[in-house]
Amino acid sequence: MLANYIIDTHIIDKIFDVQEIMYRDFERCTFTNCDFTEADFLGVAFTDCIFISCNFNEAKINYVSLRDASFTNCDFTSVNFAMVDDLLFSVEFKDCILDYAKFYTLKLKGTLFTNCSLTAVDFMNSDLTDVIFDNCNLHKSVFSDTIANKADFTTSYNFTIDPERNKLKKAKFSQAGLKGLLEKYDLIIK
Repeated sequence: MLANYIIDTHIIDKIFDVQEIMYRDFERCTFTNCDFTEADFLGVAFTDCIFISCNFNEAKINYVSLRDASFTNCDFTSVNFAMVDDLLFSVEFKDCILDYAKFYTLKLKGTLFTNCSLTAVDFMNSDLTDVIFDNCNLHKSVFSDTIANKADFTTSYNFTIDPERNKLKKAKFSQAGLKGLLEKYDLIIK
């Protein structure tokens, strides 16, 4: 059984059961090859934590607090982030699978997504100000009523974003990415 406050701990190859992390605070911890798919995240806080090769596939992460959390090579397929504690919410994702994830209405200001698969992700009503999508696949991701001012899409691909339904002031796109901004007009771009 874990203590209620865990600090500076490296947890490896752990499969967390339903109630094992409820109401616990983790600070400056590293999780490697851990499975969180069955865990209940009620009242859980992760502060300055690192997750490497962890499985969150379809995990119910409602009410979790993520402050300066870093995820590398983790699977978040079909995870709904919309109910996380948005106070001081700060995350970064590198080489992660986030297909079918939901970030609906979440403030993601300054979030870094690097080499991530973001297929069919729901970003509706999200604040994507200063978000960097670095070499990410955004195929069929939904951008509707988002604030994506100063967001950087220059190295990402397969996105479709309607400039009339999203705020894109000073957002960055490559010339190849312009097709994703003009798709609704059914233009032929060569």
